[in-house]
Amino acid sequence: MVIDELRQLLNDVKNNKVDVGDALTRLKTLPYEDLGFALMDHHRALRKGFPEVIFCQGKTVEQIAQIFKKLCGGQRSILGTRATREAFKAVREIYPDAVYHELARTIVVYRGEQPPKKGRVLVMSAGTADLPVAEEAAITAEAMGNEIRRCYDVGVAGIHRLLDKLDMIRWAHVIIVVAGMEGALASVVGGLADQPIIAVPTSVGYGASFNGLSALLCMLNSCASGVGVVNIDNGFGAGALANAITQMIERASA
Repeated sequence: MVIDELRQLLNDVKNNKVDVGDALTRLKTLPYEDLGFALMDHHRALRKGFPEVIFCQGKTVEQIAQIFKKLCGGQRSILGTRATREAFKAVREIYPDAVYHELARTIVVYRGEQPPKKGRVLVMSAGTADLPVAEEAAITAEAMGNEIRRCYDVGVAGIHRLLDKLDMIRWAHVIIVVAGMEGALASVVGGLADQPIIAVPTSVGYGASFNGLSALLCMLNSCASGVGVVNIDNGFGAGALANAITQMIERASA
């Protein structure tokens, strides 16, 4: 349940449009709902500002569809990550307006009136091979209510490509930098920008990259200030963290 839903319910009770007993029934599952195979956290939107996100990997198509069906009530927009096209087809049977982003492997079902964008998030990638992770970050931050711009294939192998994008860097409130190989792009952007930098190492690279470990360690050891690091290939985590930062900016400016 999102804040607008709860406010509307309380107003309906106040104006005698909804019986107190009916309201109690609707609030009964507010903390969580037991589906047998999952405990649905309906309270998360009130705590975190966005409903529970469905991590689809490892779940059956039937389980994914059932979770979407339970979470998409009211005005809640729901995001599913690491989703296959088969899972999307099952969700689309229930919600024909569901959107599948194949590169990002995400499913989004938008519900209710979308609020004004609260923050500006720039997603950068070192190479084209990093795009699946970069797009997961971009779709996540966008679904959570942020304005997104993309700046892809600007890695340090051709640093002039990055230096042509300084206007985009200055535009952003938060910058997500996605890079594999040695992960150097995060340090370079960190040296150019005064915004928070969220670095995402990817598992892209040859043998000594150790499936992203080299990029992770490089980012953790960055000499640039203001660089934070999420886990390898964790585009969702970067997008959610960017959203947490823009939510704080929004509250501070209110």
